[in-house]
Amino acid sequence: MTAAQQTIHVGGEWRAALSGATREIIDPVDATPFEVVAEGGVPDTDDAVAAARAAFDFGAWPRTPVAERAALLRRVAALLERDRERIGALESRDAGKTLEEGRVDVDCVRDAFRYFADLVENENGGGRVVDAGSDEIRSVVVHEPVGVCALITPWNYPLLQASWKIAPALAAGNTFVIKPSEITPLTTVVLIELLLEAGLPLGAANVVTGPGDTVGARLAEHPAVDLVSFTGGLVSGTKVARSAADSVKKVALELGGKNPNVVFADACSTPDGFDTAVDQALNAAFIHSGQVCSAGSRLIVEEPLRDRFVAELSRRAELIRLGRGTDAGVECGPLVSAAQLARTETYVASALAEGAVLRAGGGRPAGPGYFFRPTVLDRCHRGMRVVREEVFGPVLTVETFRTEEEAVALANDTEYGLAGAVWTSDEHRARRVAGLLRHGTVWINDFHPYLPQAEWGGFGKSGIGRELGPGGLAEYREAKHIYQNLAPRPVRWFAGTTTAKG
Repeated sequence: MTAAQQTIHVGGEWRAALSGATREIIDPVDATPFEVVAEGGVPDTDDAVAAARAAFDFGAWPRTPVAERAALLRRVAALLERDRERIGALESRDAGKTLEEGRVDVDCVRDAFRYFADLVENENGGGRVVDAGSDEIRSVVVHEPVGVCALITPWNYPLLQASWKIAPALAAGNTFVIKPSEITPLTTVVLIELLLEAGLPLGAANVVTGPGDTVGARLAEHPAVDLVSFTGGLVSGTKVARSAADSVKKVALELGGKNPNVVFADACSTPDGFDTAVDQALNAAFIHSGQVCSAGSRLIVEEPLRDRFVAELSRRAELIRLGRGTDAGVECGPLVSAAQLARTETYVASALAEGAVLRAGGGRPAGPGYFFRPTVLDRCHRGMRVVREEVFGPVLTVETFRTEEEAVALANDTEYGLAGAVWTSDEHRARRVAGLLRHGTVWINDFHPYLPQAEWGGFGKSGIGRELGPGGLAEYREAKHIYQNLAPRPVRWFAGTTTAKG
C-alpha cells in the first residue's frame, strides 16, 4: 500500500491532500487508530477530475482496442489472486468483517474483473445493425464510453463495491475518479495500485480519499463529470441526484433495502428443511453484523411455524461468536464505527418501546470496540421504525402471516425493493410468489448469492439503474445511431431548392 497520508492519486501521482489534512482510520475491534490517510477536499477533487477529463479527451485508454482493455482487466484479476491474503486481511481489519469474508470479497472482485473482460471481448464490435427498409441505407447503433465517471462507494463492502463500478467503467473505455468511504478507504487505494501495476494509462484511474460532504458533493455537481455512480444511504443518494441534476449527467444509485425473508411452513416440514431455513435466516440477517444492503433483516414467517422457528433461531443467535475477524473461531465482527453502534442501539430501544419482544441479543457485550450482539425482535409490525427503516446492524425483526396473499403484501410493504427471498417446498408457490415480489433480486430457498453475470439493483427507493451483468456495463455507455445514406439525392421538400437551368 502507498505511503500513509499519500492516498490521493491524481494523473499518475500519489500525493497528500493539498490542505495537508489527514484522517485516522479506526480499528472497529478496539476503537484505536491504525492508519492515517489524506483528507482530500474540493481542490484535490477538481485536480482529479481535470486529470480524468484530459485522459478521456486526449489519452490512450478510450482509444485502446477492446481486446487490450480486456487483457488489462484479466491482469488485474490475476494480481488480486496473487495478493488475496494480504488484501483480504486488510479488508477484514478496515471494515471489521471476518478474514474469510475478506477473502471471499477478493474472490468476488476477481470474478467481476474477469466477467467484464469476457463480456466486452465477446460482443459484436460492429454494433447493432438496424433494418432501415432499404439497401441504400446503412444504419447501425454503436456504444461508446460515457466519459469521466465519478464513483462513490460505501463503507460496508469497500473493495467489492469499488470493483462493481471500476470494472465496467474501464471495460467500456471510461476514465474515473473514485471516492471511497472515509471510514474504510484502504483496500480501494490498494486496488488503484493494482490497476497501475497492470498497466492502466496514467490519468485513467484517480482516487480522492475524503468526506462525502466535500469530495462526494463536488464530484456529483462537477460539470466535467459525465456520470456519477453512488452506492450508499437513501439520504445521501438523494443529495447526489439533486447535485447531478444541474449538469444533467447520468446517475446510477444503489441505496440499500429493507429486505424480506418469507418462510412458509412447508419449507420446514422435514428436519433438514427446518435446519436449512433457520441457518439461512441467520446468514441473511447477521453476516457482516447485518451491515449489508441486501440483509434479510425482516423475517416474515407463517404463523403456525413462528414459535418453533423463532425459538431455534434465537438460540443459535445467542451462540454466535464475536471478535476480531482474523482470530480463530470468530463468526462475526463489530460494527464499523461508534456512530453505527449508537444508531443500532437507538433502533433496538425504539422497537422495545413500541412493543417488540426481545428474544436474543439486544445490547453490547463487555469489552472494547463497536460490538453489538446479534438481536432477534419478535412480535413486530409494520408500524415500528425498526421494521420500516434500514438499521444496518445485526437486528432481525419477526412478522407473521397466515395466507400467501398476506405474505406477499407484507414483503412488498416497504418503500425499498432491493432483494427478498421465499422459502417453500411448493414449486408453483415459489415461482408465483417470486413473480409477485417487487424486489430487484428474489431468491428461492436461498439468501445472499449473486452472480456477476446477473444485474443487481432495486425497485422503489432502493435506487436507479443496475450494476453487474450486461445492464451494469450499459450504465457506463452512451448509445449512438449512425445512419448512412449510400445513394444521396435531393429531397425537393422546398420549392425554391430546384436548380435553375440555363
